[in-house]
Amino acid sequence: MQKRSGRARSRAGRVLLTGLVVGLPAGLCALLGAAYVALGALPPVPVPPENPMTEAKRVLGKILFWDEQLSTSNVVSCGTCHMPQNAGTDPRLARNPGLDGLLNTPDDIQGSPGVIRSDVNNDYVRDPVFGIGPQITGRSANSPINAAYAVDLFWDGRARSQFRDPETNQVAIVAGGALESQAVGPVTNSVEMAHDNIDWGSVTAKLRRVNPLDLATAIPADVSSALADRPSYPELFRRAFGDDTISARRIGFAIATYQRTLIADQTPWDRFDAGDVNALTLNQRQGLQAMQANNCLVCHAPPLFSDNTFRNIGLRPVQEDLGRQIVTGNAADRGKFKVPSLRNTGLKRTYMHNGQFTNLGQVIGFYARAPGSPPQFPDNRDPLMLQTVIPPQAVPQVQDFMQNGLTDPRVANRQFPFDAPVMVADRPEHRATLLGAGVAGSGGIAPRMIAQAPPMLGNMQYRLGVEGALGNANATLAISTQPPVAGRITPQMFVGIVRTSGAGAGNGVATIHWPLLRDVAQPGQTLYAQWIVTDAAAPGGQAMSNVAAIPFFCGTYGCPPCPADFNASGGTPDDADVASFFEAWGAGDERADLNFSGGSPDDADVAYFFERWGLGC
Repeated sequence: MQKRSGRARSRAGRVLLTGLVVGLPAGLCALLGAAYVALGALPPVPVPPENPMTEAKRVLGKILFWDEQLSTSNVVSCGTCHMPQNAGTDPRLARNPGLDGLLNTPDDIQGSPGVIRSDVNNDYVRDPVFGIGPQITGRSANSPINAAYAVDLFWDGRARSQFRDPETNQVAIVAGGALESQAVGPVTNSVEMAHDNIDWGSVTAKLRRVNPLDLATAIPADVSSALADRPSYPELFRRAFGDDTISARRIGFAIATYQRTLIADQTPWDRFDAGDVNALTLNQRQGLQAMQANNCLVCHAPPLFSDNTFRNIGLRPVQEDLGRQIVTGNAADRGKFKVPSLRNTGLKRTYMHNGQFTNLGQVIGFYARAPGSPPQFPDNRDPLMLQTVIPPQAVPQVQDFMQNGLTDPRVANRQFPFDAPVMVADRPEHRATLLGAGVAGSGGIAPRMIAQAPPMLGNMQYRLGVEGALGNANATLAISTQPPVAGRITPQMFVGIVRTSGAGAGNGVATIHWPLLRDVAQPGQTLYAQWIVTDAAAPGGQAMSNVAAIPFFCGTYGCPPCPADFNASGGTPDDADVASFFEAWGAGDERADLNFSGGSPDDADVAYFFERWGLGC
């Protein structure tokens, strides 16, 4: 390894000193110092004085970023769309039909799958574009890696430098708070993470109830250490902020603090810039020289390989997406989008704000105006595009430099600080499997099971849905311990009966909320669920959905405790638990809301407590 320049050594020392001042352990400071400044030419990370760096806040932010429980469906985390090994972007290919509303036309967008649309009660509803399926974002996912250097964030810059508290609208950070502004956006977005009309009170109330990262496995060492004593979210917020209040502002502060440590500056180019002449191959150096000669580095300026400006490169007609103009209201900004950094660009699955290209060859071909490449649209196109013409003979060298010379191996290999847990969305063994085709009803349509939520025991927001049923009909959710025979289960219990929405054949949608209390199933047990819909056109008057095989599991914190063991003594429920329950119930403590109605503890909670107490659990 080559020696660091004096500039790099100086910055590393400043980061280490700053870490010690704000209370980070020296060993972790050394790691973070390396993450910030090792070998690279990037400047020190700007930190707003209103949100200073601390280790407790950083690790809380990392936990929040990767916790799928931050979404109302428990199926999406911030990290779901920002995978480190893909340069902090989304490797999934999902198509949004774009302005014309038609799939597989030129204005389509390769976005990120979000949540199935749900109403204010978190019941599934049919979206006019995506139906009963995950909604797809209207732009591709930006990377949080090295995002700390940007003044404004998102493709259109709507995450502003001035951060306002989402709950009070008061200015929380005067300047330098784009990461905080960005961090709070997706949490209440009804396409990305939330049901319709959610408020921050609901988000924070949920965090007070759930165990941190309970849905995740293979938890990174730094997070595992922070969770070793099994703290609650209120306790983690107390460690980070001094008291246990959970608020939108603090969520934004914590996630932004974590993101400020995601600095990728250990690429071959960084070593080359620090004096290691052999860090880049001859081919890569020629690619870098070609980029310099053809004005690529005017916008993608080193060391960040972005100037953080907004430009219209003529990728698509401006009427499809006005971009920066939506934020500024200035017609001169129409069709402009943020210039992305080229660091780690070789790890991406899609490129451009609309995900139009799926490999670097297509990207370079667009700039080189190669035969077969899409045309450039002239309306408000940046004049610099006319001066950016990569000659064909330089294309392989440019691609080699971008693909390999700008890749930080820590990012590619998910190494600290770019490590991450394994989310439940990436564990098929902990997700429901759909079996069979069901029994058709009106219109020859069989109802279809919706079984997206993770079946973790203790998940109080677990839900199952049905679509494609007869509208305005009774729908019953049946459960069996035995697998289906000829596409049907033999019901052993019924979770509930609901009325489908909509009218007519195939238009009915319904949802049942099924809190997964301790006694629902044993960890490792599979139950089988099937919807039975009253439908005169079906055989025997009953249409049936396909079957969901649901594998129940316990979270990272273990199986949920006995609800009647209210003082968590671990023994058989006794009079002390009764006293503890009524103390909490009388104080209006949300812990006494045992039936998870969401309101203040009431007589129904008392009845539930004594039912469980009498059963010994």
